[in-house]
Formats: sequence, C-alpha cells, structure tokens
Amino acid sequence: MRSHALEECTHPQFKKLVYVLAFFHAVVQERRKYDKIGWNISYDFSESDFMVCMQILQCYLDRCYAVKGPIPWATLKYLFGEVMYGGRVIDDYDRRTVGTYMEEYLGDFLFDKFQPFHFYHDATFDYVIPPDGEKEQYIEFIDILPLANTPEVFGLHPNAEIGYFSQAVREMWGHLIELQPQTSEGGGAMSREDFIDGTAVDVLSKLPAPYEIWRVRKQFEMNITPTLVVLLQELERFNRLIKKMHTTLSLLRKALAGEIGMDAVLDNVSYCMFNGQLPQVWRSLAPATCKGLGGWMDHFIARTKQYTDWATMEEPVVIWLSGLHIPESYLIAHIQIACRLYTWPLDRSTQFTRVTAWRSADEIEERPVTGCYVRGLYLEGARWDLEEACLRRSHPKVLVTELPIMYVIPIEAHKLKLQNTLRTPVYTTSQRRNAMGVGLVFNSDLWTAEHPSHWILQGVCLIMNTD
Repeated sequence: MRSHALEECTHPQFKKLVYVLAFFHAVVQERRKYDKIGWNISYDFSESDFMVCMQILQCYLDRCYAVKGPIPWATLKYLFGEVMYGGRVIDDYDRRTVGTYMEEYLGDFLFDKFQPFHFYHDATFDYVIPPDGEKEQYIEFIDILPLANTPEVFGLHPNAEIGYFSQAVREMWGHLIELQPQTSEGGGAMSREDFIDGTAVDVLSKLPAPYEIWRVRKQFEMNITPTLVVLLQELERFNRLIKKMHTTLSLLRKALAGEIGMDAVLDNVSYCMFNGQLPQVWRSLAPATCKGLGGWMDHFIARTKQYTDWATMEEPVVIWLSGLHIPESYLIAHIQIACRLYTWPLDRSTQFTRVTAWRSADEIEERPVTGCYVRGLYLEGARWDLEEACLRRSHPKVLVTELPIMYVIPIEAHKLKLQNTLRTPVYTTSQRRNAMGVGLVFNSDLWTAEHPSHWILQGVCLIMNTD
C-alpha cells in the first residue's frame, strides 16, 4: 500500500473500512491453513484483490460523501463478496462463507458507539478496529496483534486446530512410508513377500462370489421399482470390483511365487498391501474413501452384507448410503417413486431432510410411504443435541459425531418453505468436494437455534465416511 493511500479519500470512515477490508483479506487467506474445514477448495486470494477492492471502496465513499448520502453497503458487499473475492470461488458453499463474512464485517454496526464492534475477543486479546491515524500508527497497532491466532478468530471451532495438526501428521507419515526400503531383508522376521502373500490370502478369503444379477432381476420381475433399478446397477459395479480384486490378487500371488512377471499394476498392489493402503486399481472401481486397507475391507464386508440382504430379501428399511457406489441415484429413485404416487412433475420436485430421534436402525419397524431413512452420517464442525433436536457446539477434542437416523422426504419444490434450518452439504468423505465438484452427494436441512452464520463460518457439514 502506498504511504499516502489512506489520505486519498475524504470520507471520514474510509480508514476504518480499509482496516476491515484488510482484516477480511487476512482471514480468508488464513482459513486455507485448516484444509477442508476452512475452504472446500484452496483459493489463491492475492494482494491485487485487496488493492482493487480498496479502489472500489474509495470511489463509492467519495461519491456518497459528495452527495451526503449513506454508505451503499449492499453494493459494496456484492462487489467485494461476489465479484472480486467471490469471483475466484467456484464452490457454492465456499461462496456462502465469503458472503457470511461480508454480512458480519460490513454494515452501520461498525460505527456504533454504544455497542463497539469486535472481530473477535476473548480473555487474551480484543480484535477491534483501531482509531483513526496515520499509516504508521495502523502498522504499530497491527504489530501488537498475536502472532499465533486461534481458529476462533476466523469463526472456526478450536477443534479445527486439532484437524490441522492431524492432517500434518498424516502427510508426514505418508512421506515416511515412501522413504522406507521396499526390499526384503534377512533375519528371522517374516519377509516382505510372505507378508504380502499372507495379506492377499486373507483378502481373497473375504471376497464373495459375484452376484447373479439375472437371478435378482427374475426374483423381483413382478415389481420393478426405481430403487430396484438402482440395486441392479449397484450390483453390476460391485461385481466389477470383486472380479478385479480376485484377478489382481491371484496374479500377485503367482508373481510373488515367480511364476509370472511383476508388471506396474501388480507392483502397485504389492506396495499398497505392504503399507496398508488401498491399491489404485481397486480404488478406481470403488466409492471414494480416505480409509487404509484394513478399514476399507471392513467397509467392503459391510457393503457386501447390505447388497446380499437387499438382493435376497427386500429393500432395507434404513439404507446405509455409504454402502452404495452412487448414493445420489438411490435418493433420486425415491423422488421418482413419490412423483409416480402423487403425479408430481419430476423436474419440479425436490427433497428435504429431518433428523429423527432414532439412534439405531433396529428401532424402526417399517419404511415410510415416501422417502427413506438414512443411517451412517457424521457431523463435522458441530454435534447434534438429541433432546433439543438441533445443532450444538462440538465438545472439545471431538472432531466428528454420528448423526441419528435421517429421514429424507420428497416434496414439490414450490411447497418447500423451511425456517430456522441450516442448509448443510453431505459429502462422501472428509475431503469434501474437489474443484471438479466430485464429492458432494446431496444437501440436508438441520434445525438450529443459533443464527446460520455461526455454523457456516465453522464449516459444518455431514460426511458419509470417517477416516
């Protein structure tokens, strides 16, 4: 910033608003430190964004000072939050976060003398707007700000710090695994090849036989519903995964025995199995996951049970969405069923959610007429108060909590009118969504007694799989 930049505007509130803008710029950059709970996608906010916003601010303040008019807050919020900073943001929920900061940081309340504005304050420090002064005085004020800021300064829960350090440890562990030797060593311990072969035998013993899809179709041929179509598609995908796992493990055992050569695919499978990771050739045929090999196999076995029960008996009363390859298709199928039942137009129908008081699927005896019950969702950034049936602040050191059974309800879009709810994204894993939009499953509605901005800044979401 130029030395005389603060003196170029005649409006008396210009300096305060420049400081607010600078604080906002620092906050949106610092949120990147906290990975996915900060931003779904890491954005490269730059100094040029701040400088252009400062020029826009000067232009509008000069104009309203000349005509003795009020500050155009709505215009400034739109230009800063939707155009300059929001123009870089491609995720809808990240854009909502930027817009929330605009609502929290810009308004006439900044200059209220009876209720002074605080960005954040606690027992150690009070983040306020400094009094008017020269540029050097502002720099002196900034120099006394704490060097290390808690997540609460940015609107996040203190648990976000734990998530940050956990992610750093996971990355370090990944690098250490890459550095360890991958060759066999002498001695009495089990060799690398024996360990991999033993793991391959164990995994092979847990593989089910491919499903006979024609038999499932014949069993339900008198009642072909949209959800049955989803099951058949899911079984086709699951069969491809089973066959690929059986093929690669069988070839790997032969390669370890010296009967065939080791190619790049088998080399990756052996490397991953030795290090407890999921082989890439399997990952490409399975739902997104952050689990290691052991946790993924437990998930695989649970998926097998759900598919088997569904294919041999009936559709589950409570569906485990994480056990489906494409869970969105199952939810859409239930919207189709409701549209057929009530003759709604499909393109004008949607869904909303309600969290029930049931903790376990065993408590539910029958499925609803329309919609479905969903289990296995986890809250990140908040917890669910079962007694009050609303969102509550997370307990210290508890990053993720399981949500009670959720009821997903189809409805005509024009009839949907919700109050005191937070529109909450549901993601497949804790990695949320990527720049291509992959990872977001559906949107849920969670009742809240607090203002939604509180939870928006805390990065609250639902995930279908824990790490």
